[in-house]
Amino acid sequence: MNSKAGSVQGYPLFRQVRDHLANRIQRGEWKAHDKLPSVRLLAEELQVHRLTVFRACRELADSGVIYVRDKAGYYVSPSGSAEHRADNGRESGEKAEVPGYAVVNPLSDIQRLRMKYQFSQALIDPNLLPNLYLSDYVKKVFDLYPKVMGTYASIQGDDELRETLSRHFRRRYGLQLSTDELIITSGAQQAINLVAGLLLGPLDVVLVERPTYSVAMDIFRRAGARLLPVEITPGGYDLEALEALMRRHRPRMFYLNPTHHNPTGYTVPAVQRKQLVELAERYRCLLVEDDPFRDMYFGAEPPPPLYSYDTEGWVIYIGSFSKYVAPGLRICAVACRHPLMERLITAKSIADNGTPLLNQKIFLHYYTSPRLQQHLEKLRIALQVHKEIMEEALAGAGWEWTPPQGGLNLWVKLPGAGSTAELLPAAMEQSITFIPGEVFDPLGGMRNYLRLSYSYVGEGLLRAGMDRLIRLAEGKRPL
Repeated sequence: MNSKAGSVQGYPLFRQVRDHLANRIQRGEWKAHDKLPSVRLLAEELQVHRLTVFRACRELADSGVIYVRDKAGYYVSPSGSAEHRADNGRESGEKAEVPGYAVVNPLSDIQRLRMKYQFSQALIDPNLLPNLYLSDYVKKVFDLYPKVMGTYASIQGDDELRETLSRHFRRRYGLQLSTDELIITSGAQQAINLVAGLLLGPLDVVLVERPTYSVAMDIFRRAGARLLPVEITPGGYDLEALEALMRRHRPRMFYLNPTHHNPTGYTVPAVQRKQLVELAERYRCLLVEDDPFRDMYFGAEPPPPLYSYDTEGWVIYIGSFSKYVAPGLRICAVACRHPLMERLITAKSIADNGTPLLNQKIFLHYYTSPRLQQHLEKLRIALQVHKEIMEEALAGAGWEWTPPQGGLNLWVKLPGAGSTAELLPAAMEQSITFIPGEVFDPLGGMRNYLRLSYSYVGEGLLRAGMDRLIRLAEGKRPL
């Protein structure tokens, strides 16, 4: 098995396989008295040795989850399909083995560096945010809710906020959802973490775009999942290749960012969105739609979310507002159908017992104000100006990119045989940061690509920093 494909340090591989098979039984993929695929087929599917699968099956059989028919193979036992837990196979008195995971986050490691020319931060320049207006709403909230600091919000989120957002989603994007189908989380990253904790077990397959948001990959790998890449292009996905992956690997979910994609900026066309939902239903693969940049468009509005095409509950929609309203509030709305929502509420209660009520009320009153729409219009213009400054600097240098129609980043290919492995250390010496392409690549390649964020630094620093970076890439010393 590829070491990147879901290995969990300190946790034996055969037990990962055991837990994976048990999870599939728990989810109903195999019913009572169903025959499991042969040891050979399972080994090929999971990319492990046959003896690893055999040992895992023996533990499941010893614990009563499956049983053996002589010369016929393994079958699901009636009790095992409903009662098994991952630790049932441990012998009496055996010490519990705690899976370990080396916590790494190369994206955060780079972003934490204090540099003058921050092209690594996919955040908006604080000077472009409505800080003065927001302070007015903070005062307003304390007048309207004098006891707001003395109580918790409900675990699912403030009722008033969820009702407002459900109306907004219905009116603006055509999403058919009720208040009970929304939960408020502390940012999109928490939402991804909660979803992964609910859905993934060792060796489960997760489809991810190539390239994709690196922190999501870290979260999925920490759950023990195996990541399979799906190429994303300016025109979307190769749906025939995607269906072949779903048919062969039966993935648990597909994590995707189809609108102003991070890091490429691509937007998947509407016709593919409907087809993606149809594929999800056919192969029982949940689509986890991460949508933090929807309102950051430069021309026409992007197509409706995948969630608008979902009628059977195969899409989880993660809509974050932190990037462009108030990053410090960490407000994100997650939409999904029941009964998955009940499980998500339970997971949220364990994580933090609810997003802070004060943050939700401040966001609510600013989000429903005319000032927000005025802010968004000005912000789109400012971001487009920033993008065009960066593109103008790159235009004569031989770098390659597809101009995005929204978002905060350019996905750029270096000219010739250039590599970020050499460019990044040189750039950091000049107080410049960017994110190397390999950070976003589930296969660890793309070393001649980089993500440049044009949203975080002011226009003057943007021009000066790009001039320095281009000269470094050309082997010249910055002026």
